[in-house]
Amino acid sequence: MDLRICHLYPDLMSIYGDRGNVIALTQRARWRGIEVEARPHRAGERLEPDRADLYFFGGGQDQGQDVVSKDLAGPNGDALRRSIAGGAAVLSVCGGYQLLGREYVPEAAPAIPGLGVLDVTTRAGKVRFVGNLLAEAERGTLIGFENHSGRTYLGPAAKPLAKVLVGHGNNGEDRTEGALQGRIVGTYCHGSVLPKNPWLADLLLLWALERRHGPVTLAPLDDADELAAQRAAAEVARTRP
Repeated sequence: MDLRICHLYPDLMSIYGDRGNVIALTQRARWRGIEVEARPHRAGERLEPDRADLYFFGGGQDQGQDVVSKDLAGPNGDALRRSIAGGAAVLSVCGGYQLLGREYVPEAAPAIPGLGVLDVTTRAGKVRFVGNLLAEAERGTLIGFENHSGRTYLGPAAKPLAKVLVGHGNNGEDRTEGALQGRIVGTYCHGSVLPKNPWLADLLLLWALERRHGPVTLAPLDDADELAAQRAAAEVARTRP
């Protein structure tokens, strides 16, 4: 069994060390004997809609988001939509999360159109949310570090990834963090998010592997170190938000 990962725009949309999510996905698959190929996709290159099982889309600054939005406005955006409709899984963080939505509206610039595969809209706020983020999802604890001024609001087709316990999450108002829609995950958790949240990594792996291999059962891993890191980070969040 094999897994194909596509890292979207790593030169423009990976400014907070979020490449660690690709490393975590790759390693957790390989520990289970799954062959992994991870490829970058950069603006101007042709995106192959039938190749990737899983996409990672990281965070970036407004300037980088503008370049990426233009690249997704053409054939590459159509290819990514077809790939997602065909069963590919997606993990998107911060700027990538925003660009999968309907639009991102900067504070003093024209709106940046999104891909529209997530029913979310983001507008820039005047106060930046920076700090530890602790939330509770249906499948387990979610821990990370947020650093964003965007205020993201979910439409009816998307549901929250988790409920905020410490931090601000999507918008600092409704206590929601991230979004789930189909096999797309959006989150504001940097850190990277997957090493300290192995349940989320395995959920994405399951979805991705099912695209070409059908129903899959993942062999269990010893996550003692990952869960210890999660507990330590959660305690820091509770005491020093």
